[in-house]
Amino acid sequence: MLVQLSIRDIVLIERLDLGFDRGLSVLTGETGAGKSILLDSLSLALGGRGDGGLVRHGEDKGQITAVFDVGMDHAARLLLRENGIDDDGDLIFRRTQSADGRTKAYVNDQPVSVQLMRQAGQLLVEIHGQHDDRALVDTDAHRSLLDAFGGLADLSLETGNLYRAWKDAERQLKKHREKVEAAAREADYLRAAVEELTKLSPQDGEEDELAERRGKMMKAERIAGDIAEASEFLNGNASPVPHIASLVRRLERKAQEAPGLLEETVALLDSALDQLSNAQMEVEAALRKTEFDPKELERVEERLFALRGASRKFSVPVSELPALALRMEADVADLDAGEEKLKALDKALGEAEAAYFKAAEALSAKRHKTADALAKAVMAELPALKLERARFTVELDSRRENAGAGGIDIAEFHVQTNPGTRPGPIMKVASGGELSRFLLALKVALADRGSAPTLVFDEIDTGVGGAVADAIGQRLKRLSEKVQVLSVTHAPQVAARASTHFLISKGPSAADAAKIATRVNVMEPGDRAEEIARMLSGASVTDEARAAAQRLISGNV
Repeated sequence: MLVQLSIRDIVLIERLDLGFDRGLSVLTGETGAGKSILLDSLSLALGGRGDGGLVRHGEDKGQITAVFDVGMDHAARLLLRENGIDDDGDLIFRRTQSADGRTKAYVNDQPVSVQLMRQAGQLLVEIHGQHDDRALVDTDAHRSLLDAFGGLADLSLETGNLYRAWKDAERQLKKHREKVEAAAREADYLRAAVEELTKLSPQDGEEDELAERRGKMMKAERIAGDIAEASEFLNGNASPVPHIASLVRRLERKAQEAPGLLEETVALLDSALDQLSNAQMEVEAALRKTEFDPKELERVEERLFALRGASRKFSVPVSELPALALRMEADVADLDAGEEKLKALDKALGEAEAAYFKAAEALSAKRHKTADALAKAVMAELPALKLERARFTVELDSRRENAGAGGIDIAEFHVQTNPGTRPGPIMKVASGGELSRFLLALKVALADRGSAPTLVFDEIDTGVGGAVADAIGQRLKRLSEKVQVLSVTHAPQVAARASTHFLISKGPSAADAAKIATRVNVMEPGDRAEEIARMLSGASVTDEARAAAQRLISGNV
């Protein structure tokens, strides 16, 4: 329920903090005192349309905060959780309105879109006035109210799930049929392509591996000639090794004849022979490493050519050829097994459709019974509301052509306000005053089913008095036993039944006596009787009016 409403700098309101309890709260006051400002403020805090003109004159911005206490499993909390909003503790809706027209919305101090604020707000509060049509203009809302009255919400949800399953089966069948038909048009091409790719058998990473091997072989081919020439020089007929070896032997013999003269030279030549011998071995090893089969290079180049040719032909990178082959094989498999799969999908579609219509028709049968019961419940409330000659019916158009997530029924509330007149949709036939009374009767019939936890009625008793006003008061009181009810009223019979009575007045501003501000006071018992007496007698309160006011209050304690 709504537990607190705080308003800052909105129209005539400077600073206002109101606490609300369960039961019936009424707001009374002279015309123009600011009752509509309170409701406009609450509406703004719930995501209603903003307007820079709402900001108090001379201020840059105004602010409204509404605090709600609802169960942890309430739909508003679930909606906020789905949108990542922390919902621990009370739900605090805050809206700032700038004089330039801009607004900002917050829930639990987290910025939210106005749309989300409005969606959550509609789950917490319903505001109804004499010319309000939100609860009655939308036939989907009529069906939802009918389901709420009959306890059919779960069955309706199940029917919606079956409808979505049916439509999903339809989409799957359509998608597969289009795929098979497309594959059939390209059957010859597909089969030839699969045969070609199967024969080619491309492998993941094959192009990179072949390119690397080809590069190494081509590089080896370029340097192999120089290595062979070095090998021929070191090991062939022109090798300097035998000549150096012969020279070393001759110098060794001469060194004996001239000690100390040639020993260093002989040692250096011996070292040179050792180095040349090592060079011979290394060049032979290098030559062996550059050896490759020219046919292997040819095979690698042919394979690369074939892969890249297929890449150009099928307009995909070589790396994607294996995946393409798998897709084309699957397409051919779908083509080959397409008819069987189509039959299976078609059967699944038929089963899903049958399951939906079975549930929808069962739901429809329950709705027809519920429609009669709801009509009787509303009709029972009408005589006391001076609508004893009126008729209320729930018209159901139940056809398979209406199939949707809500079932096969289109529900619409119809009324006949007087015998002999043509019945029709409630929004077209009922006048403003009649509409508000029909709405009240409907809300009483529904009690706490299909309603937000807080209901606000804005002057729905306008233009009625006496017994009708008393009947309205009785029904608002009954409603308040199930949900929190706030009512802006001019009827003393309604005000007398309140659990909490707020008096709205206006007078000099506390900050600036030259300005006017709206005030709201919670009425004490004695003051409350005086206010109800004023409502009974007008500007001049008589003793008779005070006595009548006391009787009204005493009769409703």
